[in-house]
Amino acid sequence: MSVPFPSDDATEARLLAEATAGDNAPALSVTQLSAAIKRTVEDGFARVRVRGELSGAKRAASGHFYAALKDDNALIDMVMWKGQAARLAFRPEDGIEVIATGKLTTYPGRSKYQLVVESLEVAGEGALMLLFEKLKARLGAEGLFDREGKQPLPYLPRVIGVVTSPTGAVIRDILHRLADRCPTRVIVWPVLVQGEGAAAQVANAVRGFDALAPGGPVPRPDLVIVARGGGSIEDLWAFNEEIVVRAIADCRIPTISAVGHETDVTLADYAADVRAPTPTAAAEMAVPVRAELIAQLATWRSRMTGAATRHRALAGERLTALARHLPKREALYAPQRQRLDDAADRLDRSQRHRLAIAGERLVTRGAALRPALLARAWDRDRAKLAGLARLLTSLDPRALLARGYAMVRDADGAIVPSAARARGAGHLRLAFADGEVPVTVADGGAPPPSAPYAAPTPKPARKPPAAPGRGQGELF
Repeated sequence: MSVPFPSDDATEARLLAEATAGDNAPALSVTQLSAAIKRTVEDGFARVRVRGELSGAKRAASGHFYAALKDDNALIDMVMWKGQAARLAFRPEDGIEVIATGKLTTYPGRSKYQLVVESLEVAGEGALMLLFEKLKARLGAEGLFDREGKQPLPYLPRVIGVVTSPTGAVIRDILHRLADRCPTRVIVWPVLVQGEGAAAQVANAVRGFDALAPGGPVPRPDLVIVARGGGSIEDLWAFNEEIVVRAIADCRIPTISAVGHETDVTLADYAADVRAPTPTAAAEMAVPVRAELIAQLATWRSRMTGAATRHRALAGERLTALARHLPKREALYAPQRQRLDDAADRLDRSQRHRLAIAGERLVTRGAALRPALLARAWDRDRAKLAGLARLLTSLDPRALLARGYAMVRDADGAIVPSAARARGAGHLRLAFADGEVPVTVADGGAPPPSAPYAAPTPKPARKPPAAPGRGQGELF
């Protein structure tokens, strides 16, 4: 048994929807209603500024940034597209109070409305300090600020790299202070020190100095100074950016942070090896005073000279004291002189003895040298020399020419040894003792008759000289 639903009016409930007379508002689809709501919301809230605390901050892989803005009683979703999110001047984190500027729209897929943010700013210095502390805590937990990783500054750097604005008073103060204390070579890497893009330029400058190779065309600095004048926390915020802090912490060159005045503190100060209260103080930390160095060198030179003088004087006194205990010179030389006299005496006796022996040998050998033996040897050698001279004369072809002979040569100067060769030569030269006569041999002619050749009578052989008898002459 079913119980009917009670009705408050007399109109009977209907199961099937029917058009009602006089009703000019037809039923809308969900899409149509969502689109109408979207147009209404966007037209009514085309530009709004909303202040709230970030919650659920998240950057998607696409580069879009999603979060929620909340206060004590309400919450609204927000989205910041990739292009606007990339230009943020800070890293948004949960708990930071911000002011978002954008437009309100709806998301029909979930029946939600959200704020599409075009710009996001930190709401006041209090919120900025909270962001500062959060970033400091997070980077500090990674060890970027540990004292164990700090490098000592070089005592006298040859090249100093300065990261700052090239037109501000900061670079003039640094250069002037360096010139007063100790002139040093300075390389300036110009950057923006505040505003959009400043953090990226500062980080690139620090990494650029660190990337320079030693001995290259641009000298690698021995020290880097990151400097900026004073300003509000917003003006100095570029030096609190994570990209700058990491670049300074990773730099292998010792770094001085000189950002703002003494009361200004940035995260760059924590990351650097040394913090300077002002840019001028950074220049004073970078180099010693040249005049003081010269004075110190003069002091050391004076002390070194005095020490050497005292040492020499003390050594002289010790030498004098020791000399008093030494024996006299005559006593030291007397034994040596006696040994020298003994050696000279022995040498004299030895020389006289050797001369006597040599004299005896000369007398003994000189007795064998008699004049007769010398003359016999002289006659024998002279006879031998005369025989050789006669032999040379007999073998001389010029001597034969003088006795009526002639030497036959052909036109080329070669000797003609036979009649057949003479007939074949044609032109001959007959060489006599007093000159040459050219002749021509007739072709085919018989040689003229000639007297028979009479052989010369041989000369009687000469007896060789008698050999000297054996005796003292054999010595020669």
